[in-house]
Amino acid sequence: MNIVITGASSGIGEALAYQYAQEGHHLILTGRNEERLNKVTTQAKNLGATVISKIIDVCERDILKQWLESIDNETPIDLLIANAGISGGTAALSEESFMAQMRLIYDVNIIGVLNTLDPIVTAMMKRKTGQIALMSSMASYAPWPGAPAYASSKTTMRFLGYSLRGALKPYGIKVNVICPGFIDSRITAKNNFPMPFFKSASYAAQKIATGVARNKMTIAFPFPMFLLSVVMGMLPAKLSVFINSKMPQKAAL
Repeated sequence: MNIVITGASSGIGEALAYQYAQEGHHLILTGRNEERLNKVTTQAKNLGATVISKIIDVCERDILKQWLESIDNETPIDLLIANAGISGGTAALSEESFMAQMRLIYDVNIIGVLNTLDPIVTAMMKRKTGQIALMSSMASYAPWPGAPAYASSKTTMRFLGYSLRGALKPYGIKVNVICPGFIDSRITAKNNFPMPFFKSASYAAQKIATGVARNKMTIAFPFPMFLLSVVMGMLPAKLSVFINSKMPQKAAL
């Protein structure tokens, strides 16, 4: 199987590369850090995968489109995992940087995903086959004043995934939404507050791979965190905002 994983140079993306490498798949990996991506590429090859990797920022629309189209023309993509994303909150964030950080997070977490989907979805629609997994978050279930751009961008990913699942079904394309809790990564490494049900990246990769194979609409884990998030999301908005405003602020980018 030919699998694209964006944001593969660390965290969940790295763990997914190793997870699928052990199964002998052909991996197409992108990331922004050359040293880390090279390490992941080497390790994935050692685990049994064939690998193509390239340093690309998902915000570089034209470069990403040209590269993915050239890859897809040679080895049609079976599975795309749009994992690349960044996170930042309001802790120690200056007034001057507040809106700039929001724009940056939206550029990567939303526009960057659209840039990734663009060439591959078009090709999959023509072939009438394929699978797409979008990286959302438990933070997508309720307002989080401590990280407004991150939470809302991941809410967009969740509903985009649900909507695409129905829109692309006539074309034979499967769509899954991934909602992890607190997972060991460079994103959570900056959190200076307790993270309930904290799990390893390899745990996340196993859960994602299993959910994708079963074509689950929502791949959410760990379950206790998922249950808590859903309950929080069912509260009246005014109450949910009040409760979450008492939660710790996430560190700024």
